[in-house]
Amino acid sequence: MASLIAFVSIFVESPYMDDVVQALSRLDKVVDLYEVTGEFDIVTVVSASDIEEFRDVLKNKIMKVKGVKSTVSSIVLKTHKGSGSNGDILNATSAVSASFSHRK
Repeated sequence: MASLIAFVSIFVESPYMDDVVQALSRLDKVVDLYEVTGEFDIVTVVSASDIEEFRDVLKNKIMKVKGVKSTVSSIVLKTHKGSGSNGDILNATSAVSASFSHRK
């Protein structure tokens, strides 16, 4: 069971959108993946056992995908209402605090 859930918003180099979506879809720690409008191109929900595992997923998996330009991460501190496919996962989170961005 995950004790850390993070939303990772991703800027993608436009010619690589489909490739990035396919690569991120194969990562077991990426539990949800959304192509969105607005400031970012993709928003993912990442499930990790702790901050070290999250850092590894971000640095050594997500940021290594060709076409990922930069990321902005927000770690869930507390779930006040969970529904849909993430309800159970998000309710399992502990109180962890961090938010940071990463650029290649």
